[in-house]
Amino acid sequence: MHTDQSVAILTVDGVLDTSNSAALGDHILQATLDEPAAVIVNISALKVLAELAWSTFIGAHWQVRDKPNVPIVLVCAHRATREAITRSGVAYFMPVYSTEKAAMKALSQQSRRAVRRADARLPADLTSLRESRRLVREWLTAWSQSTLIPVALVVVNVFVENVLEHTASVPMMRIESHGATATIAVSDSSHAPALRLPSPANGIDVSGLAIVEALSRAWGSTPTSDGKTVWAVIGPENQL
Repeated sequence: MHTDQSVAILTVDGVLDTSNSAALGDHILQATLDEPAAVIVNISALKVLAELAWSTFIGAHWQVRDKPNVPIVLVCAHRATREAITRSGVAYFMPVYSTEKAAMKALSQQSRRAVRRADARLPADLTSLRESRRLVREWLTAWSQSTLIPVALVVVNVFVENVLEHTASVPMMRIESHGATATIAVSDSSHAPALRLPSPANGIDVSGLAIVEALSRAWGSTPTSDGKTVWAVIGPENQL
């Protein structure tokens, strides 16, 4: 790691897999602690054998709890890898650039991203369904994003219900607002990923995660150091 114009730059090489993904996430989190203007993670020399490993970077995003306004961006010189990063959903949370110079230029042209964020620890019982919907409505109204409320209520209800039904965890909810979009996320202490079941051979798939997929720009289940976070990004085009 080195610093350039108050920006912390991490250069990463080697092979990323499940044995070292937590360590990489910790390094990214550590780089935010001194509140630099931004953190650039140069992964041009990093080898990722399975695209699922890119979720390491989304996991780091969800675990940055106290420094939401420190932008974290990625740099990768290889076009095919940048495309893989975009497919994985990482680019929704960490923009990816071809060079450090391009990343620095982009960061210099924008003020610190106004990320509005709210967190809540919910009870591990059915009252959390009503409470999560109440909080989503309250937060998005306060952030002048009332048009996103109907879809957001459906998404958070699916995520919280899945935690209650499939784990013994306390649901941890987070809502983030980025301009015209919002991200709904619910974390739990189970390391089993949230998986959408295969669509039935006949009829309509009305499972919870199928509905989330249909209503959002993107969604995913991301491992974290203490479990997983299931998230969905919604925008103005996602309407009921």
